[in-house]
Amino acid sequence: MINSFLTRSRVVDKGVLVAAPYVLAGQEKHILAGLNDDFYARGNLDPNLSVYGVYRDGGNYVDPASGELLGVRAQAIGSAKLKVMDKDVATLGVTRSEEEIRAYDRLLPDEAREIDTTFQPSAPPDGSDGLIVSVEGSVRVAGLLDVVAINLGDRSGIKTGNMLAIYKKGEVVKDRVTGGHVQLPAERAGLLMVFRTFEKMSYGLILNANRPLAVGDAVKSP
Repeated sequence: MINSFLTRSRVVDKGVLVAAPYVLAGQEKHILAGLNDDFYARGNLDPNLSVYGVYRDGGNYVDPASGELLGVRAQAIGSAKLKVMDKDVATLGVTRSEEEIRAYDRLLPDEAREIDTTFQPSAPPDGSDGLIVSVEGSVRVAGLLDVVAINLGDRSGIKTGNMLAIYKKGEVVKDRVTGGHVQLPAERAGLLMVFRTFEKMSYGLILNANRPLAVGDAVKSP
């Protein structure tokens, strides 16, 4: 199922994670919690919400071309169910864990992340031209079924289901005739499908790759 390859991470505005409720500790003062464990959190939790996502600050997404801050990566760590509240301290139970939950991890309202099974691939707006900003999983290169972040989002007219061709940036080689250096043309190296959009950027799943892909490679209308 394609949903198993998609990231649960989110992109939030600067300051959202800082202001969010945070993990105090696990039971018996443990600093880590895993699946089926309980932990304590503090902050402005809504007693009407039963499930929260647990996130960690994964760093900033920065446009490699303009230097613009595109958002902050809220790295998905797990999910937890609200059990008891006592003033501003709550007890929650871990219902899903991608890795151990730590003190200072943040809580945000949980999201439904299933992709629509009736989804149809579509063309992006004409002239769509962007760059890979990051590779999910903190790895240097991306390949088939990896998730990447791109610097095209809602404001660029990008929508879920849009298909974008990936172009590998050409190498810089020495011209042995003139003695100077020249950058080789970019070559098509893959295809991605956008599965989640945000205001300034999107997440895409690589559906085809004939060579390793990396931050700075171009994405364009096929």
